[in-house]
Amino acid sequence: MLAASVLTVSLAACTTGGTAAGTATAPPTTDDAAGAPTTAAPLTGELVVLAAASLQNTFEELGERLEEQNPGLSVTFSFAASSTLAQQAAAGAPADVLATASTSTMQDAAEVTGEASVFAHNSLVVVAPAGNPGDVTGLADLADPTRTVALCALEVPCGAAAQKAFDAAGLTPAPDTYEADVTATLTKVVLGEVDGALVYLTDARSAGDAVETFPFPESAQARNDYPIATLTAARNPAAARAFVDLVLSAEGQAVLVDAGFDGA
Repeated sequence: MLAASVLTVSLAACTTGGTAAGTATAPPTTDDAAGAPTTAAPLTGELVVLAAASLQNTFEELGERLEEQNPGLSVTFSFAASSTLAQQAAAGAPADVLATASTSTMQDAAEVTGEASVFAHNSLVVVAPAGNPGDVTGLADLADPTRTVALCALEVPCGAAAQKAFDAAGLTPAPDTYEADVTATLTKVVLGEVDGALVYLTDARSAGDAVETFPFPESAQARNDYPIATLTAARNPAAARAFVDLVLSAEGQAVLVDAGFDGA
């Protein structure tokens, strides 16, 4: 059964290995006598995916689909800030796939990943709690020290993107709190603990009526690219390749676009 979990980092050394290619089942084998491909065996065992917090809803849906296609497979996710996940992967965390919210964080784990593929893009929006008690309507309001504002920490992709947006608008942000990832930032808004925040469009959409959303033009200059790769020390490389292929497929792209991502 699919489950989200926080993984304990193993400091065991990583080995080198495969790349991100494959199908939704184990790669086809070849008949030794005729040289013709045979039917691929269903995927089994556990697949562990490290993924940016903003991917939780879409990746859980794709994980469930992969499990339905392969009843012997169990998909487990660890969702967190991309910088944290890249550090865990580089330190040898027992996982099979890494998906981050920026190419720079993927580069931090380049020594332990196969070739990465960009599979989606995401943009920032301003959000306020339902009812908008702080009368927030745009990016400039998040530079107003009289309002309470939440932003992602600068070292995570949503925080770096937020800084780009403020720079593009010629504004200096006035945050009252920096949160560990976009999920924590959105939670501050949903609970009414701040007047406004910057989060990804996908996260704002997932919050539904709990937030009010305000696009702004400078978000186009702070768009995030999302790469995905198998880990070279993957314990279930066939399933890892299958999950990456599913994310990159037309089926996976449709799920991502429906959630508010721009497809690859």
